[in-house]
Amino acid sequence: MRRAFHPIAAIALAAGAAGLAGTAGAADWSDTLIGYRTGTRFAEPFNANDIRKHIVQLNHVSGYKYGTNFANLDLLLSDKTDPSSKGASSGAQEFYLVYRHTVEWGKAGGAPLRFGPIRDAGLTLGFDVNTKNDAGYNSKKRMVVAGPTFMFDVPGMLNVGLYGLWESNAPYSGYTGVSTPRYRYDTHPMLGVVWAFPLASSRLSFEGYANFIGAKGKNEFGRDTATETNIDMQLMLDVGPYFGAKAKRFRAGVAYQYWKNKFGNKFGNDGRNIPGATARTPMVKAQYHF
Repeated sequence: MRRAFHPIAAIALAAGAAGLAGTAGAADWSDTLIGYRTGTRFAEPFNANDIRKHIVQLNHVSGYKYGTNFANLDLLLSDKTDPSSKGASSGAQEFYLVYRHTVEWGKAGGAPLRFGPIRDAGLTLGFDVNTKNDAGYNSKKRMVVAGPTFMFDVPGMLNVGLYGLWESNAPYSGYTGVSTPRYRYDTHPMLGVVWAFPLASSRLSFEGYANFIGAKGKNEFGRDTATETNIDMQLMLDVGPYFGAKAKRFRAGVAYQYWKNKFGNKFGNDGRNIPGATARTPMVKAQYHF
């Protein structure tokens, strides 16, 4: 097995700490929300069942003197079709944390880096961390993310980034009782797109992200990994004014996630498609913005 440590992790963690400190001390603007979403057709690799999940979300985004910070924590609660342990009647629980810090050229350098449809560019550093208790894998993902982000001059927001990913995991199988030492995958690329478009003068907004992730070599079990496509989009309505609340305080809507070759899984050792490796999940969502 290969060691999971990479020096860029220290850079990303330092950037994160500096960014959060900047946000706490001198944020120009910020938005924090607590959200809820649910669906009945989630999927997990090697599980042929449709899974119902309830997801509680805490999300924060802010801008400060030199750029922006983004943090999102999801608590994912599965039903019994994704059991918490071998033979359990309770569902798995997962925490998934994402952090991104972008230093923008225009803010740090004094003048935006404009060319064509691009209004500015920046350097993004961040990380993903998760922990999950489930019967088959018990993920403990650690991933560092770094690369350029380009901001497009459009109504609303459109950011496109090209990132390197340094990822590792240390799973444990409840079925076999085997614990795998932390394993580092090959460094691999990701094209990431994030958007939020207001729809004319309505209270509707079309938002989401799309991640196109390259294969990461052999996994910890010696199988080849595949390229991933993860698209999560939502149509949200500002419902607060209908109930006398402040605009953009309460939002609700519908969402859809398409995730092909989830976590790089596609084919098993027998050459057949792995069940649950592709998810097609409609959801309903609600958010409260502080």
